[in-house]
Amino acid sequence: MYRKDALIDVGLFRQDRATEDISAAWDHQLNGWISIFAPDITFYTAVPETAKSLYQQRKRWAKGGTEVWLTNFKSVFLHPFKNFGLTLMFIDQTLSIIWSFLFWILTFFLLIITAKMIITQKFASLVHLLTTALVFICFEMIAGILQLLTSLVIDNNRQKFRYLLFAPLYMLIWWIMNALTIVVTFIPAIQTILGYGSGTWISPKRN
Repeated sequence: MYRKDALIDVGLFRQDRATEDISAAWDHQLNGWISIFAPDITFYTAVPETAKSLYQQRKRWAKGGTEVWLTNFKSVFLHPFKNFGLTLMFIDQTLSIIWSFLFWILTFFLLIITAKMIITQKFASLVHLLTTALVFICFEMIAGILQLLTSLVIDNNRQKFRYLLFAPLYMLIWWIMNALTIVVTFIPAIQTILGYGSGTWISPKRN
């Protein structure tokens, strides 16, 4: 919900942003408006039911997130303590973008090194390399389990613990998808900021 005065103060919604609500939220806070969380309000949404629909949704969210990051870079960088909460969010987004690019770059080098070891028949080194990679993957899965477990404990009904069985695989796929969408939408986000993009999007199909 938005106050009319707040929307007018920031020039209404940006028409060329993929996630106009997040963009408006940043504009509000940079102009001194306060966003308040209302925990007692309940609403329902229809989520994407296929991997393709989920990917399309995440692409829009990733593009919108990068657009917000680029739009507010100067404001946050020049005044890091004026809106300290936004600075923390900005740092988090920056690290997410860097991590996404490093993930795919290092994955590419991992595949090259693996292929080289297979060709040169250095199987002992290959086993050591893959074991090390799997250890890091396990740490990611453990972090995902802890995150999901926390949300299931907080859930009022506490009837969703069966989902915990799928947590490791779910979190791994979820993180990979997030990293992919950030990378593939990075250039389109820059084009939007330069005036060559559009905020128009098509909602994923839902039943």
